[in-house]
Amino acid sequence: MTRLPALIDLLLVDDHPLVRDGLRLRLDAIAGLRVIGEAGNLTDALRLIEQTQPHLVLTDISMKGGSGIALTQAIHQRYPSTRVLVLSMHDNREYAAQARAAGAHGYVLKDSPATQIVEAIYTIMGGGTFFAVDMSAPTPAGAMHGLSEQFAAREIEKLTRREHEILRHLANGLSNKQIASLHGLSVRTVETHRMSIKRKLDIDGQAELIKFAVEFFSQS
Repeated sequence: MTRLPALIDLLLVDDHPLVRDGLRLRLDAIAGLRVIGEAGNLTDALRLIEQTQPHLVLTDISMKGGSGIALTQAIHQRYPSTRVLVLSMHDNREYAAQARAAGAHGYVLKDSPATQIVEAIYTIMGGGTFFAVDMSAPTPAGAMHGLSEQFAAREIEKLTRREHEILRHLANGLSNKQIASLHGLSVRTVETHRMSIKRKLDIDGQAELIKFAVEFFSQS
């Protein structure tokens, strides 16, 4: 396995500033990750890569002024040591295959939980690949480790963004009342979300739900 740097420097490329802002907030909160720049198009991205030499570029696949596929190809040719993770709204095997052919090391959906994006980053920086779609070609052995299997086994991707937030709060020991106050919700609404989470994850009791939340986020 490739030795990881003390800080993984990331460059965000997306033509929607709000998307970049949200992604930066999610990633800057993770110890060991550092967003060192943002770009809204292919030209600016290549200029920033030359200036900042990031370890990994996270790029959208559909952008004005050049696609993420074209950017990936350029990075692969000009900066072979820089890794690329494509973030897309398209759960599409063909797009993922195009990204891999262009030299991308991973492909993750934009609405994935932050934990899956972080897992993809560390998997790629560790020397593996991470394609969170059904690919026609098998993933190299060891590329996706145990946590990926837990994502699939527990169908964590079925949770909505709100449900994922609530699951994280449960892992941190917050009560229904505290979660409700934090998000401006009623306690009954939080309870409804918890019931939905248990149903989607096929979990029976409250204790098992808390146990799963703690174990899940302790490995992310």
